[in-house]
Amino acid sequence: MNYVVYLAGQIHDNWREELIKKVEEKNLPFTFVSPQTDHDQSDGIGEQILGEQPNNSFRDDAASDINNFRTQVLMNKADIVVANFGETYRQWNTAMDATTAINKGKPLIIIRPESLIHSLKELSNKANVTVENLDQVVEILEYTVQ
Repeated sequence: MNYVVYLAGQIHDNWREELIKKVEEKNLPFTFVSPQTDHDQSDGIGEQILGEQPNNSFRDDAASDINNFRTQVLMNKADIVVANFGETYRQWNTAMDATTAINKGKPLIIIRPESLIHSLKELSNKANVTVENLDQVVEILEYTVQ
């Protein structure tokens, strides 16, 4: 059986590629999906599809409609959600995706550095598992299919 894992979290570094590589090295039966990781495409998709918008507020609104649609489709197909909270960027989208996973009853793993324990305590309490690094996620995924 192959499982689908939705990788929620910031798109400014290569954490997804690192995780996928670690899982592939263990030959585990997982397929990965995620939010749009091309920042410019994510921001511009509304105008690309719906045409030029009158101002930045409408531009953001059009893009978020389509990005939220994409996220909903992919998360609905996911068997597991991994939400990575980093220290560098504000994590509003990650929090939204983690909350959506909780509300949908999707099994949720949160990756959270020690510095964010206090600020994410309620969300971590609602997740199935909270860890501090990618290797711990890989171990959980491996254990899940043993």
